[in-house]
Amino acid sequence: MARVKTFFIALLLLLIAAAGALWFGWNSLNSAPERQAMTSELFTVEQGEVVAETAVDLHEQGLIRSPLFFRVLSRIQRVRNGNGTIKAGRYHIRPGSSSLEIYKLLVEGKQELVKITIPEGLTARRIARSFAEKGITEESGFLDAVHSSDLIRKYQVPADSLEGYLYPDTYYFQQDYPAEEIVDHLVGTFFEKLEEIRERAPGQLNPEELHRKIILASIVEREYRDPDEADKIASVFYNRLEQNMRLQSCATVVYAMTEEKGLPHPKRLTYGDLELESQFNTYIKGGLPPGPIANPGYVALQAAFQPAETDYLYFLLKDQEAGRHVFSNNLAEHNQAYTLYIKQ
Repeated sequence: MARVKTFFIALLLLLIAAAGALWFGWNSLNSAPERQAMTSELFTVEQGEVVAETAVDLHEQGLIRSPLFFRVLSRIQRVRNGNGTIKAGRYHIRPGSSSLEIYKLLVEGKQELVKITIPEGLTARRIARSFAEKGITEESGFLDAVHSSDLIRKYQVPADSLEGYLYPDTYYFQQDYPAEEIVDHLVGTFFEKLEEIRERAPGQLNPEELHRKIILASIVEREYRDPDEADKIASVFYNRLEQNMRLQSCATVVYAMTEEKGLPHPKRLTYGDLELESQFNTYIKGGLPPGPIANPGYVALQAAFQPAETDYLYFLLKDQEAGRHVFSNNLAEHNQAYTLYIKQ
């Protein structure tokens, strides 16, 4: 009887020891590797990748201790939960994450997103800088994507750049996201919004005709302050084009100075600035500039496609605070407005 009792005690101790060893081994393999990284690390799961490949990649990147343990863990979780498919994507894995925590993150597919708001009227260069400041993509990579021949061909843009087609809006992207995919998304959104506007605007346009409207919309974007006036400003430019008058848009001069010549943004344009030699300077060059001077939003695009029906040829800012303009049909009226609102 004593021998039986001793046997069961020994067996119990052995089971406890085995359970302890198993628990210790599980915790050891499940815990994060000892490494110095203090910030989250980017990890990518490619489309169609199997668990074994993911486990190896995690181990090589120093995020888990054992690829075999990760595979066993995934099998256990699939049996317990019925669904344990790892989702493709780009993930930020926090330091100290266990294998189980990483596995759950990849199965849930919760990818950390960064919010970015692109205001109307920015140039591609300034948009690129905003994405870089948010850590979403590099500035140079973004600008390269703006000039991507593949994307330009995809959207049938008759230019060497997608300037003017980067739709201003609020977006959510993962950090370190491919620049070309970002630009593709912005341009795709642009054409979606444009389709809404074109449903209300009669007539079919070829890519060159569409591009000219985008150029004009970009000028309207930089000129209007009050949304209610955007279609009137568009009408001024269309009327001037019809009469072979120079557009004389101050916004095009600013673009030539800052984007083409690399000069600082002027607080106020001088008469000398208006004589700046540039194809974008519509004070000295006739017709439209060679390309968009900004990336227009919905209001400016709608104004370019549905301008007001007016005889206006001039406009002048009369209320700096409210951003309101006075519109004139001829030079005499314009000079009167100048005397009334500027020289007073």
